[in-house]
Amino acid sequence: MKAVILGISGYTGMILLRMLADHPEVKEIIPVSSSKPGEKIIEIDPGIGKAVMEKTNASNNCTVEISHAITRKPDVVFAALPHLTSAVMCEPFFGNSVVIDLSADLRIKDPALFQKAYNAPTPAPHMLEKAVYGLSEIYENEIKKADVIANPGCYPTCILFPIIPLAAKNLIEGTIISNAASGISGAGKKATIGNLYVERTENMCAYLPGKTHRHYTEMKKEIDSFDSSIDLFFTPHLVPIKRGMYATSVVSLKSNVSAETVENAFNEYYANKKFILLKGGTLTETRDVWGSNRCDISWQIQDGKIILFSAIDNLIKGASGQAVQNMNLRFNFDETAGLRLYGEL
Repeated sequence: MKAVILGISGYTGMILLRMLADHPEVKEIIPVSSSKPGEKIIEIDPGIGKAVMEKTNASNNCTVEISHAITRKPDVVFAALPHLTSAVMCEPFFGNSVVIDLSADLRIKDPALFQKAYNAPTPAPHMLEKAVYGLSEIYENEIKKADVIANPGCYPTCILFPIIPLAAKNLIEGTIISNAASGISGAGKKATIGNLYVERTENMCAYLPGKTHRHYTEMKKEIDSFDSSIDLFFTPHLVPIKRGMYATSVVSLKSNVSAETVENAFNEYYANKKFILLKGGTLTETRDVWGSNRCDISWQIQDGKIILFSAIDNLIKGASGQAVQNMNLRFNFDETAGLRLYGEL
């Protein structure tokens, strides 16, 4: 199998390179960089080892222009590019390769909602109906048949997994209050003052609270597809860690919903899912999932409300890992190929 990575020099692109190097079904990786074309991969990412070099030999172990990648006729294309740019860059591959887009360009099918969230028109309106939302454990059947997969954002991945089984079973009501904390890598690999070590270390802050963060729209439209009566208030936070994401969400249970009913709902959705670990009342921690493609979920019921806790590695289950998982589903590979089930110590 031939795999193209668009945007090889960013964090998600670098992690994709490592995962595909370990993937038994991927025989050739075509690394594309518009900002650093022709550069040796080892110079862009000194941590890369021989396994990657073996799979990029056809590109002389250098990044290539997108025009070269098109001629290679890849089986799958991973687009690790900025929002509003990604879908445009993917245009030559639509209809010719399976495209897995890690940006937001194809996640929101309603152009008006996209405009509201990103203050710009949707960049590829003709592809919206073909794109499947790539929340792997929820839309597995649809992903297996899709040629265009819109990989979810990291906050939506972390927050939606514990909410969807409850919304789908009509067990909750009112407003979900969700607070989530992300490592600094969630902001991407760009030089901004707010991401400097001296700005972030020993510091924690909220930003874009309530309904103002662009991921709010993505999450709300997914919740609405299961129960449109539920509202959502979401506040993201930056914390001084490199990687990791933790979400705490609180919502009212409907009357007469028992703890057993809640547990059954989670088990029905996730008991056989390899990358979801249900921990019951044992609280999740980001260190347990660091480096893995897992989402750990725990919950507690107090005074008629359920408190939901979830943790992921924002760069893996929240980005590159879920993208590889979606490739595995689409091509009928072992779902765990190239991915870790366990966190690093």
